[in-house]
Amino acid sequence: MFWSWFLGIFAGVIALSLVMPLTRRIWTFHFYAFKYILFWFWDVIWLRKLWFKLTKRRYVKLTRPIMLRLFCEDMGPTFIKFGQIVASSSGMFPDRYVTEFQKCLDRVRPFSFAEVTKIINSDLGEEKAAELVDIDPKPLASASIAQVHTAKLKDGTEVVAKVQRPGILGRVKQDMRIMRTMAAIMAKLVKDAELANPVGVVDDFAQTLNEELDFRLEASNLDRFNEIMTELGNQSKTEGERAIRAPVPHWALTTRRVLVMERFFGTRVDHADTIRERGVDAEGSLVQGLRAWFQCVVLYGFFHGDVHAGNLMILDNEDLGFIDFGIVGRFEDDRRWMVTDYILAFASGDFKKLAAIIADMGGVAGTIDQDAFADDLKGAYTPLLNMKFSEVNYAELLPDIQKVATKHRMVMPKEFVLITKQMLYFDRYAKLLAPDLNIFKDPRLLFSLMSDINKARAEFKTTAQPAAAS
Repeated sequence: MFWSWFLGIFAGVIALSLVMPLTRRIWTFHFYAFKYILFWFWDVIWLRKLWFKLTKRRYVKLTRPIMLRLFCEDMGPTFIKFGQIVASSSGMFPDRYVTEFQKCLDRVRPFSFAEVTKIINSDLGEEKAAELVDIDPKPLASASIAQVHTAKLKDGTEVVAKVQRPGILGRVKQDMRIMRTMAAIMAKLVKDAELANPVGVVDDFAQTLNEELDFRLEASNLDRFNEIMTELGNQSKTEGERAIRAPVPHWALTTRRVLVMERFFGTRVDHADTIRERGVDAEGSLVQGLRAWFQCVVLYGFFHGDVHAGNLMILDNEDLGFIDFGIVGRFEDDRRWMVTDYILAFASGDFKKLAAIIADMGGVAGTIDQDAFADDLKGAYTPLLNMKFSEVNYAELLPDIQKVATKHRMVMPKEFVLITKQMLYFDRYAKLLAPDLNIFKDPRLLFSLMSDINKARAEFKTTAQPAAAS
């Protein structure tokens, strides 16, 4: 009788856990983890290789990067998004993981066109949805959060429709709770893991994903970027330069899950051979794009936070196009001034000031030897000031910086982690398009950056003095 009751209660608990969304995801997590542990064991005892030979399939040894990439793909959009961060952060992760996770950039499984039309009709309503015609059933791009389809408006205007994956909002919430638990365990068990602040990284990742899941916010970011470019004079072409812009959103056809916007035609910045064949001044385009990005940071405290290769294009008319504003960085004024001080101290090689700024930002816990800290920063960062982009090896440089962080218990604020990530993206493009460029020595960037910082300081003083007087 006891065992009947026990088994009944146990079966009920299992059934209930499979029905509830969070516990169902926990079961899924453990199932896929066990799956790849089992595959790894079969690999060790040669059973997997034998099976591939018998079925006449090509055998590839299961390495840790391959298993982790497959695990993320099985777990779905949230984990794929994590994999894409790894793939786009060369130098911050081991090369073998970066290379393997680059398969996540273009292998995200699309969802059906029937689901696409269902979401469009549901969110826009039949009358507005009818404004979209000639929607291509084949996605132009399929990403972890959404997929993009080309279409036209009734007046013939070519647009793209970005449609969110069905059910992703609930899935992300469940996955982030799992990731946060894993991060908390890592922080307690792994030596010096608290310096990387894994729980904070996950929380920031969750906040970023929640913002990405509301396409109305992305549409506002597109408008804001275009406003800034207009104010800076970057949307009117001048001799030797090109306009810089983002797609214009169609607000009447935009909801939380659907974003319809202008379609850009051009070449991704990492397609260097195609760009050269077009005869485009690749280095000039990159310098102008970098300057515009720095101006956004310094003058407005607003910047594109995900400038990977698919999000930066040289358009057919040679304009520079930034796309996908789901992730943006924002600074309050106090952080913005610290950023400008940080950039100036770094570019001028004033490492004592750099050490003081990092300490003021709360990047160092407790009392430290500022001189020793400055000397170690100098040793780690100096190569960036003296080398061309083609000479910088982030796989060697970043571990040196991490050693300094560990030694002095340094934690960089999340805003600077986001900026560093963008610099890694720009580094990759520069190696392809302008290998002789050093952004910290190039006068086109250095002088304009100093001018922009002085302008920002002057505007701050003008607005701050009346406020103080009142």
